[in-house]
Amino acid sequence: MAALILAVLIVAASRWTFSAGPDHERYHNRQFVCVQVVDGDTIDVDAPDAGLATTRVRFWGVDTPETAKSRQGEMYFGLQASAFTKSCVDGKTVRLVLAPDQTRDKYGRLLAYVYFDEPPRMLNEEIIAGGFGYVDSRFDHVWRQRFMDVEGRARKQGLGLWAEVRPDQMPEWRQRREAYRASLTRPAAN
Repeated sequence: MAALILAVLIVAASRWTFSAGPDHERYHNRQFVCVQVVDGDTIDVDAPDAGLATTRVRFWGVDTPETAKSRQGEMYFGLQASAFTKSCVDGKTVRLVLAPDQTRDKYGRLLAYVYFDEPPRMLNEEIIAGGFGYVDSRFDHVWRQRFMDVEGRARKQGLGLWAEVRPDQMPEWRQRREAYRASLTRPAAN
């Protein structure tokens, strides 16, 4: 029994260890054409992946409001976020930069920082700077603090969704963060 468990752990560890390697070799710092904008924080690029004709790419560190295509239905500013992403990269060449330790999310989507234009601009950051999405602070990554600073400026200036978004219009995870943040600024009850 112990040998069987050890064998399973070795196989699982080898798959986990090599999962970042092939993705890095195949995608890291390489250019692809964006063939479809799925929504504000997800695109498909022209590289086959797991039996599909394209690779689905989820932007690291940013979460945009959902569109009507999602299970949750359309959220406040979802259409604007998708339109912004589409205007930046649809049909254009993008460069993908992967984090060193995690290349896929739980749905199998490639996680990347997406660069476009000349000189290169990071789409993840541009979305946050324009108020088209939120910093996804649920997961640590190299640009997290910078994204938080950028969001703070966009929020202070009332850009994009920050002009009129209500807490109940935010994603559930963000509603919880906002409630916690508000609780820290309330005076203590005597």
